Amino acid sequence: MSSNQSISLTTGLDRHGPQLLLAGPCAIESEAHALGMAEQIARIMESRTEQFRWVYKSSFDKANRTSVSSPRGVGLEAGLRILERVKAEYNVPIVTDIHESWQAAEVADVVDVLQIPAYLCRQTDLLVAAAKTGRVVNVKKGQFLSPEDMRHPVEKVRESGGEAVLVTERGSCFGYNALVVDYAGLYRLKKNAGAPIIFDATHSVQIPGGQGAVSGGRREVAPLMAAAAAVVGVDGFFMEVHDNPDEAFSDGPNQITPAMLEALLNKLVIARDLAP
Repeated sequence: MSSNQSISLTTGLDRHGPQLLLAGPCAIESEAHALGMAEQIARIMESRTEQFRWVYKSSFDKANRTSVSSPRGVGLEAGLRILERVKAEYNVPIVTDIHESWQAAEVADVVDVLQIPAYLCRQTDLLVAAAKTGRVVNVKKGQFLSPEDMRHPVEKVRESGGEAVLVTERGSCFGYNALVVDYAGLYRLKKNAGAPIIFDATHSVQIPGGQGAVSGGRREVAPLMAAAAAVVGVDGFFMEVHDNPDEAFSDGPNQITPAMLEALLNKLVIARDLAP
């Protein structure tokens, strides 16, 4: 997929056209698992192409784990090889995280959307490097930033040549181990960020460090959060999906199952009609 085709993912995002859906397992655990998850999600999306533009999401390295002993994934080289195979076999665009500026160009050879983790959303060199690849840049909103503050990362990308920027809300930090989604703030983000807004339904129910050496979460609440965001009028959704989340490498407590995803997508189509 060329840079122009990548950018086309972000065009026509309005309440009358398809919404973006960034969905897949949190981390690449193996080639077999990545392909298996792509197959399950592809099956769910077959009848929903008019409502959603699916982008397969998975990370080759979970560099911001709670504990140094937590598994991080398969690494850059193996991860890109696996993502490239998923892309070819299922004809689906790919989104993955980058954590350092030197990774941007190499990762952009394979993926269509470069994702900037929330903790790193103000890292100028990382944003500039991502912008210069010509790929779509998805900047996750820092848990510590106001909705209005997110215009600055967007401007950094645009001023560095990035034509297509997304902003993803994933909750704000209110006290220790607590994330809160401010839906009035989500509305403000939509009005002020200057970019399409994606709602991260699964990280928004994360409990950072909530299980001591690993993060906890409340996956059963994720569908409710997503439906509320649809009513606010977001442009798309981010959801981490795993067939056995309790055994996942990372973010198991807040990842949803394929069955939960399928049921939720049906509800999001209805909820979207309530948006102002």
